[in-house]
Amino acid sequence: MRPLRTIAALVLVALAGYAGYRLIIREMQPPIPAIVVRSTDAHRLLSQSIAAHIDRLLHDRPPPLAQRAKNPRLVALTFDDGPYAVQTPLLLDVLGELHVPATFFLIGNDAAEFPGLVRRIQRAGDEIANHTQTHPADFDALSDAEVKSELDRGAATLEGIVHDPGIRTMMRPPHGRFTEATVLTAQRDGYDVVLWNDDPGDWRPMTPAAIVDHIGRFASAPDIVLLHSGRQSTIDAIPAIVARFRAAGYSFVTAGQLLARVPPGEILHPAKFRV
Repeated sequence: MRPLRTIAALVLVALAGYAGYRLIIREMQPPIPAIVVRSTDAHRLLSQSIAAHIDRLLHDRPPPLAQRAKNPRLVALTFDDGPYAVQTPLLLDVLGELHVPATFFLIGNDAAEFPGLVRRIQRAGDEIANHTQTHPADFDALSDAEVKSELDRGAATLEGIVHDPGIRTMMRPPHGRFTEATVLTAQRDGYDVVLWNDDPGDWRPMTPAAIVDHIGRFASAPDIVLLHSGRQSTIDAIPAIVARFRAAGYSFVTAGQLLARVPPGEILHPAKFRV
């Protein structure tokens, strides 16, 4: 019986540790840089980001709050994946009614299936950027040549439908999975790697209220918010998200507009707000 009890105890400890780890990661996000522009020393930036995050975990320190009260209150809503036959038109309807621009990181294969939706995104005044051709689950395990191929093919597919500078200048790795080599390959291919300041986790089942609450608690200035266009709960949350940001004095911009107006350092070290 003792070996069984020992195994059971170890399992419980492992589960508790994993739950605690997930909670810490969630409450202290982001452990990754929000943006890695083409001119950035990726090795230095990623090393500093990981070291700072580990230091906060080991010493139970909250993320530092930026002291720059003049940080612009700009927020970029970004939507990964798709386009989707049903959800994307609904999302565009809501964004249009609210007069909110957004950035769509589209998958080449899905864009080829629904080219009319890609054109509609552009007609709405929204921005289109590269989310690879096939959205591989193991993007961080691909070779440099495979990463470049995914980006080049994704860009070629999108450019065969619409023309948007973001297609060749901004990318987001599928599932947020990347390595230093991945980033370096994207940089050499001419891309800024656009990640996020806040990930509410809408890729999993969540209520609209939970999405709104998370974004309100983790808001920053400036802010890049990661969302997904294939989720009805996300679409339902958009009006409340927009209302809270606007009540706090924010303006909505695309990711490309944010990068053009704000130095990368302010995106990497934003001021924290609750909206």
